[in-house]
Amino acid sequence: MKTTLRSLALRLLKLFIKLSFPNVSQITTVEFAAWLLDSAKLQPFVLDARSQAEHAVSHIKTAMRIDPVAPDLTALSTVSQDTPIVVYCSVGYRSAKVAQQLQRKGFSQIFNLSGGLFQWANETRPMFKDDEHPTQLVHPYDATWGKLLKTCYHAEN
Repeated sequence: MKTTLRSLALRLLKLFIKLSFPNVSQITTVEFAAWLLDSAKLQPFVLDARSQAEHAVSHIKTAMRIDPVAPDLTALSTVSQDTPIVVYCSVGYRSAKVAQQLQRKGFSQIFNLSGGLFQWANETRPMFKDDEHPTQLVHPYDATWGKLLKTCYHAEN
């Protein structure tokens, strides 16, 4: 998929997600990257709402995986409800659903990463296989959705 077509498809998808989840706050990859670099700012709790297979290939450093289909919110029992939480998935739909569930459970500072890990990767932002080993590879989810990810970042799945 050419860059302009990929960019257009991602913009339309982000608009669809924003309209589908109007009460979920979105954070751009630029805003999130700046936040992570700002040591003076309270750092967010980061949740990866993708499958175990996707998370194993790469994730944002310190991200805790949460099942997007049946999220176990008890894992967040030690997290204060006013702690900022950023949730991401491949493109933002699964993470928006999880963010919505967290809001319903009383968490007040929930942000969905607009464009998800695909946009994060396409912008050559840091990703890790585990929290110590950087990688540039991303699980493409499937052949269709993977077209939103630059081919050079595709992991074999």
